[in-house]
Amino acid sequence: MTGRPGRTGKSASQASAGDLLELVRSGRATTRGALQHATGLSRATVGHRLDRLFRAGWLREGAGGPVDSPQGGRPSITLEFDDAHAVVLAADLDTRHARAAVLSLTGEMLAEHSGTPRLEDGPDAVLGELGRWFAELVEKTGRRADEVCGIGLAVPGPVDSDTGRVVQPPIMPGWDGYDIRSRLAGVFTERTGAAAVPVLVDNDANLMAYGEQRTAHPDCSAFVLVKVSTGIGAGVVVDGSLYRGIDGGAGDIGHIRVPAGADLLCRCGSYGCLAAVASGGAVARRLAEAGVPAASGSDVRDLLASGHPEAAALAREAGRQVGDVLATVVTLLNPGVLMIAGDLAGTPFLTGVRELLYQRALPRSTAHLDVVTSRLGERAGLVGAGALVVEHLYAPERVEQRLLALGV
Repeated sequence: MTGRPGRTGKSASQASAGDLLELVRSGRATTRGALQHATGLSRATVGHRLDRLFRAGWLREGAGGPVDSPQGGRPSITLEFDDAHAVVLAADLDTRHARAAVLSLTGEMLAEHSGTPRLEDGPDAVLGELGRWFAELVEKTGRRADEVCGIGLAVPGPVDSDTGRVVQPPIMPGWDGYDIRSRLAGVFTERTGAAAVPVLVDNDANLMAYGEQRTAHPDCSAFVLVKVSTGIGAGVVVDGSLYRGIDGGAGDIGHIRVPAGADLLCRCGSYGCLAAVASGGAVARRLAEAGVPAASGSDVRDLLASGHPEAAALAREAGRQVGDVLATVVTLLNPGVLMIAGDLAGTPFLTGVRELLYQRALPRSTAHLDVVTSRLGERAGLVGAGALVVEHLYAPERVEQRLLALGV
């Protein structure tokens, strides 16, 4: 006999241990009584399914919570997701530098490392270096390698999320179609001796958006982040989920054609792309032409931080070009937050964005829009990559598979 539908949208016979864990993790139901109410499951069934989660080490009991019954009685024991049972590895690659970290399952940064591997050296070399970093970071935290449950990687190119392979990336020569997942899982095993773990790969702007939205703007149902560094890309989070398009190409606004770039060749091979006009690389090129030493977006960032007037003027001009394009993006998506991140994300660039955005977009599209800069800074991609792994591994359907594999 099928039980009555619970508030998870599933019948009592369908609400699994994974569904209960999701309710606890989200804070929607954190006592046994609340779980019974939310799912329609009997007390005995809730107890049985929770027991599986306790035996796996994924749940723990917290302090006494509110009394479940209106008649009073002893406070109910709260349930908590036990984030100490495993850790996540994350890395964020850019063209000339990279960051890697060990994170807790709730996003706390436990250890971190940065360095200067170059994407142009190819995936074998770069991913091999990441494997070495990961082994050293795990040792630094005092955790065992077999406590790592997954790896998340952010890359500056379009990614097919089904395969984890980058697809025709303009600024990642030699990476097109490469099996990143297998290579990174393999080097982790080689370096640590631990069993292979799941590897998830996504675009860097996507993962920055995911990390920032979850950390600073969890109630924003339509969130857009624009990263302006060597290239220009956008990440979109709608109702808490990344919007990637049908094959990972959503948000690639750096290759929208703009009139100011008609005679400029982009790294993608086309003329007139926004990235050829307004990226950190484009600003660096213009500074170099004017005799100011600059070769990359990171050089521009350093010049802006020192108050260099010509860098500030060019960054503001670049912001206006991006703001003109973002007027269309904002009109189409109607986000509540538009976040500017990356090497150029400072006052001059943001001023330029606002000038054109508010001039070109309809007032209704910007009436409830907050235009802000990054809260997490260079850690945004790491936080987003870690969160992506956790959401993947602890999704209700995958929890069931993992519990069965553990024999509980």
